[in-house]
Amino acid sequence: MSNSVKINSVSKLSHNWGRFDNYSVTHGRRDGGEQTVVREVYDHGSAAAVLLYAPETGTVILTRQFRLPPFLNGDPAWLIEAPAGLLDGEAPEIAARREALEETGYAGEDLELLFNTYMSPGSLTEKCACFLGRYSAGRQAHEGGGLADEGEDIEVLEMGFEQAMAMVGRGEITDAKTIMLLQALALRLAADARRWSD
Repeated sequence: MSNSVKINSVSKLSHNWGRFDNYSVTHGRRDGGEQTVVREVYDHGSAAAVLLYAPETGTVILTRQFRLPPFLNGDPAWLIEAPAGLLDGEAPEIAARREALEETGYAGEDLELLFNTYMSPGSLTEKCACFLGRYSAGRQAHEGGGLADEGEDIEVLEMGFEQAMAMVGRGEITDAKTIMLLQALALRLAADARRWSD
């Protein structure tokens, strides 16, 4: 397969908060040939997310906020998510700490990068750096809630890790990055339990 990619043209569809463009691209095929495709791509920058976990209490911090696209798709408009936001020119770890503090009031401690993931690679350029961090229950710097001047109205949710995992199973948590972060924590806790039992 040829790894060649040639961008033939880019047509602006909309440039507001992000950039929405129409691309004509010629790329290699597995059979050695080439093909030209037309794709619409939305670019609003990359992001960072963090799952805050308190090992002493077995709890996590999540948020609930209004999201228009799920509502337009027939789902509830208020999604439960891990704190996240755009990098805005910052390093991913710095952005993750900033978003955790803005949205939840908790300063994430000992942040560890678990993985980078494309959120919807068929149409979005967004890559999200996903972190696991610690927090101390009851030690909020402020009440959280996000930035009012950005239209944020964020509810802070503290719940047991097992409760959050059950919510994934019941379809009450449907945000991809949050599900991946919870699953990564589940794998980490299972590995730790095996290590202690050996």
